[in-house]
Amino acid sequence: MDRTQNIISWVAQVIAAAILAQTLFFKFTAAPESVYIFSTLGIEPIGRIGSGVAELIAVILLLIPRTAWAGSLLGFGIMAGAIFSHLTLLGIEVQGDGGELFNLAVIVLVACGIVVFLKRREIPILKQFLTN
Repeated sequence: MDRTQNIISWVAQVIAAAILAQTLFFKFTAAPESVYIFSTLGIEPIGRIGSGVAELIAVILLLIPRTAWAGSLLGFGIMAGAIFSHLTLLGIEVQGDGGELFNLAVIVLVACGIVVFLKRREIPILKQFLTN
C-alpha cells in the first residue's frame, strides 16, 4: 500500500474499532437496550455476550497492523449480521433511537469493507490469487 492508502486504512480501522468498542459496555453490562435487542432476536443472553466477545476480538485485531485484515473481516461479518437483523426483525429504529444503531452498523460495515479492500493482498487465502 502507498502512504495515502495506509492513512485511509488506519482512519477506517480506528473508526470501526472505536464504534465497536463503545458498544461493548452496553453488551457486557446487560444494558436494557442490548437485552431488548437480543431478546427480540431470541438469543439473549448468549447472543449478546457472544457478539460482545466477537466485537472485542475484532477491535483488538483491527488495531494490530499485522492482523487488521482479520479484524476487518470479522467486523464486516458481525455488522452484516446486525444489519440483516435490523432489516428483518428489529427495524431500522430500535426503541426510539432514530436509527442510530443501524447507522453505526452501516458505518462499521463500510469502514471494515474499505480495510478489507485495501489489505486484500494480506489475506492468506487471497494472497495466492492476487498479484501486484
